[in-house]
Amino acid sequence: MRYPQGGGLTPERQAFRERIRMEAAERFGAGASNAEVAKDLRVSVRSVQRWRRAWQNTGTDGLRSVGPVSLPRLSEKLFAVLEQELAKGPVAHGWPDQTWTLARIKTLIGRRFHKSFTLSGISQMLRRRGWSHQVPARRAVERDDVAVAGWVKETFPHVEAPRRRSMPTSFLRTRPASR
Repeated sequence: MRYPQGGGLTPERQAFRERIRMEAAERFGAGASNAEVAKDLRVSVRSVQRWRRAWQNTGTDGLRSVGPVSLPRLSEKLFAVLEQELAKGPVAHGWPDQTWTLARIKTLIGRRFHKSFTLSGISQMLRRRGWSHQVPARRAVERDDVAVAGWVKETFPHVEAPRRRSMPTSFLRTRPASR
């Protein structure tokens, strides 16, 4: 199953889903049909069919959560260190500008923790931890906002080409008489 934020379920959400499966197991024992269980628990009939097969083969133990699919590749402690390194900025790590890219973060993780990630894996890990993709506004250091505002009000109206007046569309459709 895929999740929109790129991560798995939180422990609370795993426990919630396990409670739903256990409730389904009780209803299977009471003889409820798949459609009834699906409607009452607000899940798909296909999920209920899968749960019923697991329940018939292994009992309620087959419906218990087995925990996360894999352990995180960077522990909470290591991710806190990564955040500190990211806060220092790319220039502190030898890059010429102040832009973090996934490739740069990958290099930083490799240098600092001796671990290798894919770019999409780094993106998912960062999103799971509350980081977002942002593109910085590109502005010249010398920019003077007051001067720009004055230019827009004073000079631009004189430089701008005059607007053409619109013609009625019926005028455009008429053709000169042929001789």
